[in-house]
Amino acid sequence: MSAEIIDGKALAATFRGQIAEQVSQLKQEKNVVPHLTAVLVGDDPASAVYVRNKQRACEKAGIQSTLKRLSADTTEAELISIVESLNADSGVHGILVQLPLPKHINETAILDVVNPLKDVDAFHPENVGLIVQGRPRYLPCTPYGIQQMILSTKMETAGKHAVVLGRSEIVGKPMAMLLVQRGPGADATVTICHSRTRHLNEIVKTADIIIAAIGKPEFVTADMVKPGAVVIDVGINRVDDRLVGDVDFEGVKEVASAITPVPGGVGPMTIAMLLKNTLMAARIQSGGE
Repeated sequence: MSAEIIDGKALAATFRGQIAEQVSQLKQEKNVVPHLTAVLVGDDPASAVYVRNKQRACEKAGIQSTLKRLSADTTEAELISIVESLNADSGVHGILVQLPLPKHINETAILDVVNPLKDVDAFHPENVGLIVQGRPRYLPCTPYGIQQMILSTKMETAGKHAVVLGRSEIVGKPMAMLLVQRGPGADATVTICHSRTRHLNEIVKTADIIIAAIGKPEFVTADMVKPGAVVIDVGINRVDDRLVGDVDFEGVKEVASAITPVPGGVGPMTIAMLLKNTLMAARIQSGGE
């Protein structure tokens, strides 16, 4: 029996509708319109597409969106100065520095400069620390979206074994942190696998939940998946003229109980959670939370 396809587009549309209502309410009650400013350095085509999609989603939800485009030769000092000016601008509630940055810029140095209250990506060490302690201000957009997708399957996550493939600061590590906390969509036993993990196939085979964020096209195959597992595919890889994930979708869907497609899975939910965080940032900075 084929797996349930977790429709990220439909789920994200539901969240965006709820967010739009709350944005309208905030405007009526406090005359505050959430404002997200994205900073795009260089001309990476994938980054430009991501930023454009985020802007469109903001507009549909009634969130003000501004894009600062900077040339690829922008210096680290210049970028820090721009971020600091956005920190000081009370009309900007959320700051998004689109990654990756050009190689001559230290990404960590830039992300550390963002005001934690405006850090709607939840990359600042203060926000990461709050997540680890189980008292988050904002949740990182992709892991947050994934958790909502798992909840949509009605799987009881408590006590389940979740395997996260990948240990990035953006997906792997924070995903593990969300799954191991107390509460709905969490209380799981979590294993993080990475390039140095031994017996990886055997470990993945024991998982009730698989989060694939390893950056290798169709890496997870049907023989690695426990029957009935929920499989979340974070990967986006271009192979010839098509986009594929980190999971062999056609093979794995015959074994899993639920699976996300690529595209149309995790991506739309990441953007929806960014809007949710921007709304929350506006509430916090206007004294609402």
